[in-house]
Amino acid sequence: MKKSETHLAQEIGAKARLAARALSLCSTASKNQWLKQTAERLPQATEGIMQANARDLASAANAGMGSAQLDRLRLDPARIGSMAKSLEEIALLEDPVGRVISSTVRPNGLVVKKTGVPLGVIFFIYESRPNVTVDAGALAIKSGNAIILRGGKEALHSNLALVGVLRSGLAEAGIPLDAIQLIDNPDRKIVGDLLTRNDLVDLVIPRGGEELIRRVSQEARMPVMKHYRGNCHVYVETTADMEMAIQIIINAKCQRPGVCNAAESLLVDREIAPRVIPRLVGALQSQGVEIRGCQETCLLATGVVKAVEGDFSEEYLDKIISLKVVEGIDEAMEHIARYGSGHTEAILTQNPQAAERFTQCVDSAAVMVNASTRFNDGGELGLGAEIGISTDKYHARGPCGLNELTSYKYVILGKGQVRE
Repeated sequence: MKKSETHLAQEIGAKARLAARALSLCSTASKNQWLKQTAERLPQATEGIMQANARDLASAANAGMGSAQLDRLRLDPARIGSMAKSLEEIALLEDPVGRVISSTVRPNGLVVKKTGVPLGVIFFIYESRPNVTVDAGALAIKSGNAIILRGGKEALHSNLALVGVLRSGLAEAGIPLDAIQLIDNPDRKIVGDLLTRNDLVDLVIPRGGEELIRRVSQEARMPVMKHYRGNCHVYVETTADMEMAIQIIINAKCQRPGVCNAAESLLVDREIAPRVIPRLVGALQSQGVEIRGCQETCLLATGVVKAVEGDFSEEYLDKIISLKVVEGIDEAMEHIARYGSGHTEAILTQNPQAAERFTQCVDSAAVMVNASTRFNDGGELGLGAEIGISTDKYHARGPCGLNELTSYKYVILGKGQVRE
């Protein structure tokens, strides 16, 4: 690696470490002041943000980026307004820093408190979606962490505009400016160097395609909060209300097909398949969705592409869905265990026993009953926003918000006790 690149990574990391130490002492009031002021400034900066985003969209379209990917990249006044709203919601949430998780008094009089503390420095590597720039910055500051942002080159101008707004009010609120830094150099070697610096970075969060996440996981010397794929399933059980089922499936697949909590796989119970599949296929096809179905599905509906083995584990991130007929709830859960990614699964049923069995046995970060997979989202679940969704089981799982960006330490209060 060139010396200049090594020096840049070192400089960024060192600044973040110093900022994290100062930020850990910032009051809840100062952090909330910044959040509220930034929520006001974002809509005021809409014109400049839109101009920057238009440059990114034009470059991406010229490079051949597909419609779903362009949708992930696109900003508009409504999305900017949603970002501002999330900042206001985060300001209303309890500050996880300093919270007393538990407190006990030992027989010798020692008071033992388990208290929330920031992680320190977060390195956030992400692709496309510039709106997550604001979510990540807001969650990091409220949880007392400095954050280093590395967005994809396709969103560079958008991210520069957004980070400019985020940083504009930090000093005014008494928060160190280097608590939010954006790497605008496209050289991947800078990322590689930072991934080795566990003395400067405490947690790395990759958010994007599976290739990116696997590369980060392999190179990182510090913990990684991640999910590799979002192969989300919807299982239509025999007692499902079909009108409700169609609405949920259309929403789960079509509302935003290019995101990780969009449905990618549909399972239908064999008992109801002959009457249900033609309706489901027709409803999906009317929305422009391509269905890749098992042999039974192909016999029951027209216009279905015969699925190959790989289709059942694919994260399409587009208007494509796999469809498999299964023999009851057990085969549905076996299919999910074999092909799923541990992200989000849903059961559509009017049978409480089936719902309970599904939620108990399916091993995923979120399990829905009669609801769209699109609800596995920090904002929708009351976290204010999220910095990502984890399918790991240690430290954090599911949508990761404020609490997931903190750890804890023990504070022991004594009055001269000594150990015998």
